[in-house]
Amino acid sequence: MATEEPRSGARAVDRAIGVLSCFEGDPELSVSELAHLADLPVSTVHRLAQALVRGRLLEQDPATDRYRIGHGLASLARPALGRLGLDSAAPHLYALAAGIGITVSVSMAEDRDAVTVFQARPPVYFCPNQLPRDRRPLRDSAAGHALLAFSPFDTIAEEHAARRDTRPARTAGLHTDLDRVRRSGFATELMPTDDPIRAVAVPIVGPDKRVRGALAVQARSARLNAELIRNIVPAMRITAGRIAPLFQTVGGPTDSAELESR
Repeated sequence: MATEEPRSGARAVDRAIGVLSCFEGDPELSVSELAHLADLPVSTVHRLAQALVRGRLLEQDPATDRYRIGHGLASLARPALGRLGLDSAAPHLYALAAGIGITVSVSMAEDRDAVTVFQARPPVYFCPNQLPRDRRPLRDSAAGHALLAFSPFDTIAEEHAARRDTRPARTAGLHTDLDRVRRSGFATELMPTDDPIRAVAVPIVGPDKRVRGALAVQARSARLNAELIRNIVPAMRITAGRIAPLFQTVGGPTDSAELESR
């Protein structure tokens, strides 16, 4: 059966969503940059962006004409943050960040990715290296491994990964990594750059033993070394235990029926 073409109104909504999606990571973008990222004509993007500005979902800098996320979008997101429990968890996360001097983030599972939904920066010792990317593959990130290792959906995620990557060594390596995380109670990741960055994550497990998310930190590996990891992981686990009952929804599948439907 032929797929029904979207009506013009629905197509405009889809395009507006595509424009908003270009702002992951909170950049400031020109209309030509937006057009390139959204793969749309400049005139179309300009018209959509101006409509989003009128709706307060975007803002336009009067000095540069560049666009950024608007306050209206933050207002729309606030009920979701409350529903997730992040408003109630925020004081605990900021206290942890201040105590260890590193930005603390919370990630939840969305499809095959670990998505950062909250960041708490410390009052001192902050640097941009501490900010995680908005979205990382579950199989390739510390937060993702913390989610997979302690979740009922780890087997399904691994099977998805195995179907995409037929190299047995890589699939076996993922199993080994997750077993290591289960034994130690936390996941680590070394991101190779000119100045390598290390990430550490612990699961946020609710009273029902289901994983709500992952609590993670990252910093230059020269700073976040084995000694510092030993010092901060107990505090991370304590905070994860304190905030877990505050979370009302789970960031991934929670039962076998839901898993089988994916």
